Amino acid sequence: MGTITIELFQEQAPISVDNFLTYVEAEHYDDTVFHRVIQTFMIQGGDNRTMPTRPAIKNEAENGLKNDKYTVAMARTGEVDSATDQFFINTVDNDFLNNGVRDFGYAVFGRVTDGTAVVDTIAATPVSNTVPNEAVLILSIRRK
Repeated sequence: MGTITIELFQEQAPISVDNFLTYVEAEHYDDTVFHRVIQTFMIQGGDNRTMPTRPAIKNEAENGLKNDKYTVAMARTGEVDSATDQFFINTVDNDFLNNGVRDFGYAVFGRVTDGTAVVDTIAATPVSNTVPNEAVLILSIRRK
């Protein structure tokens, strides 16, 4: 659907950024999909069922960064320190995902600097139970 450029916040979220870049360098995200899309919440990608994940990382949600529209955060389970390869892009301000609002929160580690229209297009994709009716492919993620 287009190119999305993300600025990574190495200083505020070094563990999350290093984790993400390790997956990028391993081409872990190539030919994966945005597998969960909720227009008024977020678009989630990173799940690669054909490749193993690295160990879960420490949650950096206390870094002061907020889950604002177009920020990128680590997805996790109900366990605080359970993030591995999955990430999401907030499509609205999601204050309830911030540290201390309802629980520990979700660690923001970047923000979209170019391609917000692409994010909006993905978010508007027709879905069934949050899964896009037609696959939204991530061809690759590369460092500049």
